[in-house]
Amino acid sequence: MNQIKRRDMHEMAMKAVYNELTYVHMGEEVDVKKAVEAATELPYEDAPRFVKEQAIAALKYLDECIALIQGHMRGWTFERLDRVEQAILINACNHFFHVEEGIDKSIVINSAVELAKSYLEEKDYRFVNAILDNILVRP
Repeated sequence: MNQIKRRDMHEMAMKAVYNELTYVHMGEEVDVKKAVEAATELPYEDAPRFVKEQAIAALKYLDECIALIQGHMRGWTFERLDRVEQAILINACNHFFHVEEGIDKSIVINSAVELAKSYLEEKDYRFVNAILDNILVRP
């Protein structure tokens, strides 16, 4: 199999978390394997490890991430965000705090901003950047 670019893995991870959030929104049991397979278009076993780790972390730390994101939003609620925006923010939080220990926050923010520029309205990347800049601080 060809080497998958890091940006592509971030995009796949965002799509997997989007799929999981859709399950949650519909009140259905989340199937991580199906979410990853749909996002990567690969059998689960062949999906990039990073994507699987992000999908698992999203489920495991979902409430924690939502609370963290919500705590940095002024006059807005997490539920009102576009589901893609939710997935981008959850992925960034999990990437920084749970998946890749020691990663520089600027790398995580840059990946999230690039996804936001590709998938969200023109100026929404600024919101993603501002929220993550405040959240991704190591104690």
